[in-house]
Amino acid sequence: MSLRQLEANLATELQALAAEGRTKAPERVIVGILPPEGGRGPRYQLEGKSGAYLRMNSNSYLSLSDHPTLVAAADAATHAFGVGPGAVRFIDGTFSAHTSLEARIARFTGRPAARIFNSAYTTNLGVALALHTKSTYWIGDELNHNSIIRAMRISSVPSAQRTVYPHNDLEALRKALDGVPAGMDRVIVIFDGVFSMRGDHAPIAAINAVLAPYRERFAGGLVTICDDSHGIGAYGATGRGTEEIAGAQADILVGTFGKAFGVNGGFVAASPMVVEAVRQKADTTIYTNPLSVADCAAAEAAIDLADSPEGLSRLANLRARVAQLREGLAERGWESIPGLHPVVPLMVRDTERTRALVERFFEAEILVVGLNFPVVPMGSQTIRFQVNAAHTEADIAQVLAVLS
Repeated sequence: MSLRQLEANLATELQALAAEGRTKAPERVIVGILPPEGGRGPRYQLEGKSGAYLRMNSNSYLSLSDHPTLVAAADAATHAFGVGPGAVRFIDGTFSAHTSLEARIARFTGRPAARIFNSAYTTNLGVALALHTKSTYWIGDELNHNSIIRAMRISSVPSAQRTVYPHNDLEALRKALDGVPAGMDRVIVIFDGVFSMRGDHAPIAAINAVLAPYRERFAGGLVTICDDSHGIGAYGATGRGTEEIAGAQADILVGTFGKAFGVNGGFVAASPMVVEAVRQKADTTIYTNPLSVADCAAAEAAIDLADSPEGLSRLANLRARVAQLREGLAERGWESIPGLHPVVPLMVRDTERTRALVERFFEAEILVVGLNFPVVPMGSQTIRFQVNAAHTEADIAQVLAVLS
């Protein structure tokens, strides 16, 4: 067969990944969701398993994905416009649901304009392609998400046009600005808002202070891009994310509807000129069909919910459960990284112990993620808990009981 040689080579490559500890475990398939009852939150049924599992590994921080309001909004939009757009946006594939969602997320983030994408991953790629020139220099945090790393590499193919500074190291950021090569007239500093492996956040106000003396140095602009996919909707007093926690804005904000808002899709929010440049130049939105109208309508309903008394109540419970988990870890002598975000890392610092703990949680019908080298540095092996608004006091107590 024509694939024989390719498959032999791929088998060798996969064996190498396995030897490095980088292969993904077989995917568990969720076949049912049991509603909350008896003081506990939702439970999940898995293919081939008889148990009912507590998910502590979900990005759905506000627990909105099965909310009746979102389901009804998606259903109504689908009945009005169908299940697919039938074309890319510039060839009459733009529906009112797309532009309405863009206006709504712009208001939520405090920006004059926004553009939606199929995911935050494709947003980062598209924004980078739109803003990069032959004289653009990229500076990024070393713990940035893979989508940012790929965006920097794709847009700035010569490695001489990008550099990485140690995590949240402002002095290193300053040195990187001093070291921008001659001939670079546009500089983009890009970072995650919340760093998803750790649950800590970028100090945006301090980053802005470091950049202030350099703002007029580059004719093509010195700007910041913050990808706050894990912060938007789930972080801050009103869910405005890292910018609300930090008390400062980035120049350009990237986010997702696929985490706190419980739906699908990504967005960039910025000035009208930046958004128009993205519309004209970002390949990852120009040459692909947009989100379905169902996704758009559900996402807009989720933003409205996040802004409502119910949304604030969910945020309050989320903060309470995060505090309960963190206090419980400390009482039991477990190490974590300080923070207020629903991502709560348990620092195990040993590969075999991490694997054993993940298995122990599974036996207790709790789904968690273990992060081992090389996903995290050697010595930083972690179990990442992700608290959701539907979790109850009893749910967190169940998690802590395993660690007792």
